[in-house]
Amino acid sequence: MDLILWRHAEAEDLEETDEGCGADLSRRLTPKGERQALRMAAWLDRQLPEGVRVFCSPAVRTEQTVIALGRKYKAREELRPDGSVDELLQLVQWPEARQPALIVGHQPTLGRTVARLLDWREQDCSIRKGAVWWLRQRERDGQLQTLIVTVQTPELL
Repeated sequence: MDLILWRHAEAEDLEETDEGCGADLSRRLTPKGERQALRMAAWLDRQLPEGVRVFCSPAVRTEQTVIALGRKYKAREELRPDGSVDELLQLVQWPEARQPALIVGHQPTLGRTVARLLDWREQDCSIRKGAVWWLRQRERDGQLQTLIVTVQTPELL
């Protein structure tokens, strides 16, 4: 199974006067973030396998990021900024699902997912805004392995 994790592109800062999760969910992409999303979406569109399922957080910035891809997607509550690694993995049915999944989400959940799947000792992995981590589960010599297929940032495309 392939799991593609795409962190939302650069977004507006949360104002100190804004309070609560509602304000955070309504943050929009900056002009730079819009360019990042378009650049990464163009690359992803050429790379994504057939039948990929696309999910995103219900936050405005993640929906703006995934819209740049121009594919059907589902916004899911499990992917909110305060979502957990377990919720994300359950949603995509890792590693049993036959279809690949693309998740557009947030830190620290995406970084924690990478760290868990790669069995890193640290709990977190820092993922840049707009970047993609592409992981693959495979069996080799009777052992399950998680591989890094690629890591891409919009600045390097």
